[in-house]
Amino acid sequence: MAQRKETIVLFPFMAQGHIIPFLALALHLEKTNKYTITFVNTPLNLRKLKSSLPQNSSINLLEIPFDSIDHNLPPCTENTDSVPYHLVSKLIEATLSFKPLFKKLVNDLIDEQNGYKPLCIITDMFFGWCKEIAQEYGIFHAIFIGGGGFGFACYYSLWVNLPHRNTDSDEFVLPDFPEASTIHATQLADYLRVADGSDSFSAILQKVLPQWMNADGILVNTVEELDKIGLMYFKRKFGRPVWPIGPVLLSTENRGGAGKEYGISTELCKKWLDTKRYSSVLYVSFGSQNTIATSQMMQLAMALEASGKNFIWVVRPPIGFDINSEFKANEWLPRGFEERIKCSGQGLVVHKWAPQVEILSHRSVSVFLSHCGWNSVLEALSHGVPIIGWPLAAEQFYNSKLLEEEIGVCVEVARGKSSEVLKKDIAAKIELLMNETEKGTDLRNKANEVKVIIKNAVRNETNFKGSSVKAMDQFLNAALIMRQMEKGASKDEV
Repeated sequence: MAQRKETIVLFPFMAQGHIIPFLALALHLEKTNKYTITFVNTPLNLRKLKSSLPQNSSINLLEIPFDSIDHNLPPCTENTDSVPYHLVSKLIEATLSFKPLFKKLVNDLIDEQNGYKPLCIITDMFFGWCKEIAQEYGIFHAIFIGGGGFGFACYYSLWVNLPHRNTDSDEFVLPDFPEASTIHATQLADYLRVADGSDSFSAILQKVLPQWMNADGILVNTVEELDKIGLMYFKRKFGRPVWPIGPVLLSTENRGGAGKEYGISTELCKKWLDTKRYSSVLYVSFGSQNTIATSQMMQLAMALEASGKNFIWVVRPPIGFDINSEFKANEWLPRGFEERIKCSGQGLVVHKWAPQVEILSHRSVSVFLSHCGWNSVLEALSHGVPIIGWPLAAEQFYNSKLLEEEIGVCVEVARGKSSEVLKKDIAAKIELLMNETEKGTDLRNKANEVKVIIKNAVRNETNFKGSSVKAMDQFLNAALIMRQMEKGASKDEV
């Protein structure tokens, strides 16, 4: 008789930056052929995800009901993609209503398996309340942080402590994370800068974030050798096991269908890149949730053109425009910009989305101008590409800080969506990294060293297991030990 596969339940928050690493983790676990994976989310998100799954995937997509209207959100709001940023806190708060629904879902899963419980439940950083349900059924519960350790350690500490409210200085130290050194006011996202403890973001985050300490352990999408300070913070803060299992990334085959459509075909993009010299192209993208102001976009366009460097730029509607609005070159870009760079062959302007992994892995790509979202950071460093940082929101500022000050693979060009940026300053940073300067050479060399570190972290060979492979094994073993202890306790009761 075939051995029963253990079930692992995954439940991310409804945002692309959360769903994508959870999906990557689900596919990674499925690939071991040891587990049955149940992926929980709202109906609209699951419909979008179906196209991301390989045809032979057996991942079970399980709907949890959600009606945004019941929570005073716009109709069909099931993802941060479709909600203005000031309503994101309301969407997080609305997910607290999942508690009885998720309990029923777990109960039904157990009934379907004739009383056999899932091995573990892995939930989002905003869903620490799931521990109560897992504990009730005697199931191992872990929180998965799809971002990096250092970035989220800073983010956690800032929201829980609001240290910037206790000083008149633009610089301050995190009271429970002095190892992070100085934080500057410009490294605070707009909504964090004005947070005072009574605002909607403070209210919900100070409610859900401390629930992490109830989890049986924390999984982090990072590499131990690159992120020791952040990992140390969480171990010290919660006294729980912390397992760095990264990089957990979607493969190129699954990336394209993760609820998005590219604004250019992979073939056309590759064809253009093939015409460029080795290490001669700058890739520019601010991710799926972020954009810059029109004035910043104008300065960036002028800097790209003035630098004379080849580039691919993924342009999304600037702040103030609907995220799905038509491309308006006359309003967003300098007059004639698209025509000039197309005619000269200098650049490729892509509307909304591009095949990022294929671009970063191409031999002609040299540098990535990025918002420093963690998925993008991991994709760049996995291919040895250094970064020009322009953090815009959330923990991106602290990702950039880690990359520049600790790892040495980044230089920052700007911070935030409202900072004043000038063409000459952007062009100078581009030239610093892409010309044969000492700084540029150092960053490229360091990025290649990091590429090797990441590659070794996920090596799984007979005589060698990388740090991330070991961490994943330790996590799964911890869940199995709890399962065995539960069985032992049940026998003792009998």
